[in-house]
Amino acid sequence: MDNFDGIIEFVSVAQSQGFSSAAKQLGCSTSHVSRQVSKLEKRLGCALFARTTRLVSLTPSGQNYYDQCRDLVTGLQQANEQVKTQQLKLVGTLRVSAAGSFAEQQVAPALMEFALIHPELSIEFDFNSKKVNFIEDGIDFAIRYGKLEDSGLVARKLLAHPMMAVASSAYLAKHGVPKNPKDLKSHSCIISNNDHWLFDCEGHQDNIKVHGRWKSNNGQAVVNACEKGLGIAYMPQHNFLQSIKRGNLVPILESFWRTDSHSWIVYQNRRFLPMRARLAIDYLLEHFSK
Repeated sequence: MDNFDGIIEFVSVAQSQGFSSAAKQLGCSTSHVSRQVSKLEKRLGCALFARTTRLVSLTPSGQNYYDQCRDLVTGLQQANEQVKTQQLKLVGTLRVSAAGSFAEQQVAPALMEFALIHPELSIEFDFNSKKVNFIEDGIDFAIRYGKLEDSGLVARKLLAHPMMAVASSAYLAKHGVPKNPKDLKSHSCIISNNDHWLFDCEGHQDNIKVHGRWKSNNGQAVVNACEKGLGIAYMPQHNFLQSIKRGNLVPILESFWRTDSHSWIVYQNRRFLPMRARLAIDYLLEHFSK
């Protein structure tokens, strides 16, 4: 039988386009990955990668070899995962990236319940809105909100988040109630993620550039500033429900609220996902479908 040493390292380098990122993915040193690939190239008698100081790319021979090896490695990984599934035990560490009040108040508690079901699984939850590199950062999946970039990642819709515009009674008494989204240009607005707010206006979207004295990427800080009378806020409805129930905030511009905003589960576009990620994603989708 031919020697299979180095094939897993080779496929990992090809997928991540780097030796150091492949080493992080495999949990070993960069030098080990480099040695294994070099030994493989020596056995095959050809170069599989074209290496520069900044870039690692497949040679034509390397691309042909990768096309053949990719399914072999995927099949081996899936076979290993099936054995683990039969044992009904999740181990290792699930790494999730998320940001915002929905992730803090809803997603994190759901994953806590998932952790209770699988007592040998560890979960690392990174609350950060930065764009992640799934391989280099070791992230299994991320929770993202709003319109997604066409990044080649897999995105699965988690939950709809209808928008809501609100203000305090004191602010409205002093500055008046806006009747149309265009009226916001003359109001002080509390800005969260951006200063361009989208509204549904008779079948089309109006993009309104707003301004104000308070800006924060923390949803609760926006709600608190709105309750203090610093201006008008516009975010997903779930951020304001408690404040409205207590009478601290008043909904405005109801007929113009957007209803097409969603949260998404985003992960690397690859045929194989670790079992811990697959089961966690399925658990969240089932949880929020209710």
